Amino acid sequence: MQLPVTLRHRLAEADRALYGGWVSSGSPVIAEIMAGSGLDWLLIDMEHGPIGLAEVQSMLQAAAAYPVTTVVRVPANDAVWIKQVLDLGAQTIMVPMVSTAADAEAAVAHASYPPRGHRGVGNALARSGRWNRVDGYLQHAAEHTSVIVQIETAEGVDNAEAIASVDGIDGVFVGPSDLAASLGLIGQQTHPDVTAAVERAFAGARAAGTPVGVNAFVEQAARSYVEAGARFVLVGADVSLAARGAERLAATFIPSPGPSARGSY
Repeated sequence: MQLPVTLRHRLAEADRALYGGWVSSGSPVIAEIMAGSGLDWLLIDMEHGPIGLAEVQSMLQAAAAYPVTTVVRVPANDAVWIKQVLDLGAQTIMVPMVSTAADAEAAVAHASYPPRGHRGVGNALARSGRWNRVDGYLQHAAEHTSVIVQIETAEGVDNAEAIASVDGIDGVFVGPSDLAASLGLIGQQTHPDVTAAVERAFAGARAAGTPVGVNAFVEQAARSYVEAGARFVLVGADVSLAARGAERLAATFIPSPGPSARGSY
């Protein structure tokens, strides 16, 4: 039995940037809708969404029918979370808040079987190796998994090349929202100081020969980051698409209240 390729493999084969969608609603139906949209990859987000382990497995199963690469962002750089998410069948994980090479080394160790790391062995019980239906999964698990780490702090930007140079790191993903907060510019993801820091992180990762990505929901920002070297970009989220779409629908049919109506009950 064969497993799909990981994001590492997709990036190696791609002749353009890969564009993805953020899935944070926790709904397998929405995950399937996003999976069939034509996007290159999906991020299932356990860090900021109401998504538990059972939902992750259902969402992975829903997306599996489509030619989209799924990535699961774990809540933290934690051995238990990473082991469980990999056992559910996630092949590419994203680890948040990695600010040093030591953080990156820990992420790789959490995701790797001995002797490289300390991932617990439960292959016969888990979807990862399809309940022992994937020949040689334990011996070749590194071929079936990819580890992406997030740089989201000023410290991480300073250490970008060292982080990206860690053996077993398959990509670096820069998070402008937390990076803006780290720089004292919370909520200002497109501030020139933030974009400059993002591009410094890009330069560090690229110096190490590691693919770099970024989150950018503003079209021009996404295109600018691709021009600056981003290889994989998140360009929208399920909940944001629903929120903005619902607002446009309401605005189309419901007139705005006049000045005299505002604030009255």
